[in-house]
Amino acid sequence: MTAPVRTLDPVPPPIAQAIAAHVAPVTDALGRQVGERVLAALHRTLRETITIDGDGVFVITGDIPAMWLRDSTTQLLPYLRMVGGCAPLADLVAGVLQRQFRQLDHDPYANAFNRTASGAHYEPADLNDDPWVWEQKYEVDSLAFPLQLAHRFWRLTGRTDHLDERARRVAATVMDQLTREQRHPELSPYRFERPGAIATETLPDGGLGSPVGYTGMTWSGFRPSDDACTFGYNVPANLTAAQALLGFAEVAEEVWSEAALAARARSLAGELTAGVAEHGTVEHPRHGRVYAYEVDGLGGVLLMDDANMPSLLSLPMLAPDVLDPQIYRATRALVLSTDNPWYFAGAAGAGIGSPHTGPDRIWPIALAVQGLTSTDPAEQRELLELIVRTDAGTGHVHESFHRDDPAVFSRPWFSWADSMFCELALQIAADA
Repeated sequence: MTAPVRTLDPVPPPIAQAIAAHVAPVTDALGRQVGERVLAALHRTLRETITIDGDGVFVITGDIPAMWLRDSTTQLLPYLRMVGGCAPLADLVAGVLQRQFRQLDHDPYANAFNRTASGAHYEPADLNDDPWVWEQKYEVDSLAFPLQLAHRFWRLTGRTDHLDERARRVAATVMDQLTREQRHPELSPYRFERPGAIATETLPDGGLGSPVGYTGMTWSGFRPSDDACTFGYNVPANLTAAQALLGFAEVAEEVWSEAALAARARSLAGELTAGVAEHGTVEHPRHGRVYAYEVDGLGGVLLMDDANMPSLLSLPMLAPDVLDPQIYRATRALVLSTDNPWYFAGAAGAGIGSPHTGPDRIWPIALAVQGLTSTDPAEQRELLELIVRTDAGTGHVHESFHRDDPAVFSRPWFSWADSMFCELALQIAADA
């Protein structure tokens, strides 16, 4: 019998109570307006993005009817604070992981999936016509984020039901793919072509991508923004993948008793980290040694940061055990300055944007990440207030807003941005 399809509208009382308990300190620390916005956003994501069926929990991004591996992970961030004391919420996260591992098992090169084999696609003319796949833009973070979520959920709850045989198989598949893509031109079967698309929506050379040399890093066709990489080795994605591998080495040892799998994960993490250290850092005339955003192993270097995670700015959150603190501090100074071509300042505020939305657009996700990686409580509150006052009166956190006019924004509702705002507010309240 086919399992019934259901939603979380209305939000079940035990989950609503857990949310209310965590929002109360936000209201106390930051005021009623922020508390109400956080409460509304946490309920909205559960009510309007979640579908539960026999394959687990399906999570749309908000205004697009597909599930991204990256977005569905980050949309859960604020709820992870609650899973230890709320079994139904923990079950929900376990269901998301069940779905993510099923998707990775089906196609580890895809970044976004349909809930059913509907045949819906972002662009029907793409090479990939798998009816389950919404889009097959290969992004390293699509592999890393579910693994990081699975590891963190296990550590927070002690649960291992999501770390089943499929998860073990996917972990091995991820390692195979990251290893294969260290030598992308020679070994990769992956091609992506979108007929008639602009340069950021397709890959050159018959879908293979621009030339790269061997560095020890793993190749990615697209950035976390879903834009094509200029150079094939995305540095923040490589460090995030290295961190995910270290976490799954612990899972392999402590849950699966797989010493060989753990050793392989640690070895590959070391290769990625060493590749970044040797090829992914450069000397900047004003900031010293910094992380590049992308390199190609042939001399090509891109110095910038993008608002989407994993970003260079987000490394303390996503790759704390593999980043170099001194290099990160210098990189942070670079990316939060006009030396980053995607940093914008105007009448409405200042922050990092993305080539995905073009010049002069600031992303609230990046503002939240800036706050979450800051050690200055005053800066954190200022950034939270900036997000609140640039919502154009909608009560929603948007994808981006114009640096001079918040009424000019993209995406009326973007659940990932909502969740990052909530995470920042919850963190400020927890530290108060």
